[in-house]
Amino acid sequence: MSTLGAYLRLVRAGWILLREGVVAALPGDHLEGLPRLGWRFAKAVSRRRAGARGRSERLAIAVERLGPSYVKLGQFLATRPDVVGHEMALDLASLQDRMDTFPEAQARAAIQDSLGAPVESLFVTFGAPVAAASIAQVHRATIRHEGEERPVAVKVIRPGVRRRFFRDLESYFLAARLQERWIPATRRLRPVEVAGTLAQTTKIEMDLRLEAAAISEMHEYAREDPGFRVPWVDWRRTGRDVLTLEWIDGIKMSDIEGLRAAGHDLEQLAVTLIQSFLRHTLRDGFFHADMHPGNLFVEPDGTIVAVDFGIMGRIGRKERRFLAEILYGFITRDFRRVAEVHFEAGYVPAHHDVAAFAQALRAIGEPIHGQPAETISMARLLTLLFEVTELFDMQTRPELLLLQKTMVVVEGVARTLDPHFNMWKASEPVVSGWIATNLGPRGLVTDARDGLAALVSLARQAPELAARTERLSREIEAMAENGLRFDPGTAEAIGRAEARHARSGRLALWVIALVLLAIAWRLF
Repeated sequence: MSTLGAYLRLVRAGWILLREGVVAALPGDHLEGLPRLGWRFAKAVSRRRAGARGRSERLAIAVERLGPSYVKLGQFLATRPDVVGHEMALDLASLQDRMDTFPEAQARAAIQDSLGAPVESLFVTFGAPVAAASIAQVHRATIRHEGEERPVAVKVIRPGVRRRFFRDLESYFLAARLQERWIPATRRLRPVEVAGTLAQTTKIEMDLRLEAAAISEMHEYAREDPGFRVPWVDWRRTGRDVLTLEWIDGIKMSDIEGLRAAGHDLEQLAVTLIQSFLRHTLRDGFFHADMHPGNLFVEPDGTIVAVDFGIMGRIGRKERRFLAEILYGFITRDFRRVAEVHFEAGYVPAHHDVAAFAQALRAIGEPIHGQPAETISMARLLTLLFEVTELFDMQTRPELLLLQKTMVVVEGVARTLDPHFNMWKASEPVVSGWIATNLGPRGLVTDARDGLAALVSLARQAPELAARTERLSREIEAMAENGLRFDPGTAEAIGRAEARHARSGRLALWVIALVLLAIAWRLF
């Protein structure tokens, strides 16, 4: 029954996407054969009024109809342009949570269940919801802290959202398995693994204690950052379903006219935003991965404050060096060095030619040097870079794609604040400073220290590694003498799995037949 439910939910989602014109909005004039027939069918069954909407609006309406778990799916896929394409990723990134609020009584009950105390004993005041998203909604409240009342934002998980999401997750895995089976060209994107990543990401996001930990960590990193800060967390009033943090009084960065009317220096805000993002990425290896204007506030003194830390990105020291050397190499036109960095990092297989890869990089880098600096997009540069690396069998690197997606968004916000924003000039102090610190003499000392620590750790594990090697050698010898054998339980499990697979195939055929009958009935 669970498999049947997954098929039916997947069919329903596909039908809504067809009716709202999402599929018809995709470019299809270049298609041939069966794909073109399917695209023309999608145009035929779309609602008439859908044709007057843009693709982003169609997508937003369809996702809103599908519910909170599909909103979260869309937001997650916006971080994977390798899977959905760059244009679709931008459309998905523009999705805003437009969910209805749930009753205040349910929020109060969730708080009491999570924190073990009634709302009245935790907060001096507790107001109605002020914002609602796919996973949670936010209330304004006040607490008594050190003898004075302070305003706080209280984020409460939406009732039933976990159950609904994990039910819909079955259909996501089903779609991924069907895609891997029937569309071989997409197997390198590992759709089942992508679905698994979505499941893990959302599990983390639905435990608000983990979001609180991310806020607390970034709060420590950014403590001394000029012009940028992170709210503090009230751990006493935070649990799995509740997050209490500092209330931010400021103007949303999406309100350009409001910022201008308040007398803020928009050009300086753009510089501060980019430098803060690069500082978090290069210095800390930990960055806010959902920095759209609705999650950024500007306080009266011009300080930028970020909120909503549900999606965070991490990159290791190797990836940070990779990013810095690539940017520096393109600035100095040292394309050979940029190519070598890819090979040193292991991102491009060693059987490819470094010189040929450097030539491909030159095709990206040379055109930007004849343009005014304010017209050159770092995000566009990284987009072109990933397109070229695909030709050289560079495997998907989710952490780098998340970084690229976030840079696209942050750079877009900066150019909204200042249409003549010079990305390179704003970035240079942070990038060059990191390179001087980490790739110069001080960097060599750090690398040597890290290498020595790794050697000491390896020496400590030597006895255990030797014992494991000896056991593995004995097992291989036994396998060579006796062959690979299955115990009866394993053989029986394989038989049950094959039977389930056959039943699922027959079930899929019946579901597809029923859907085609329903569509034919609607049309004729």
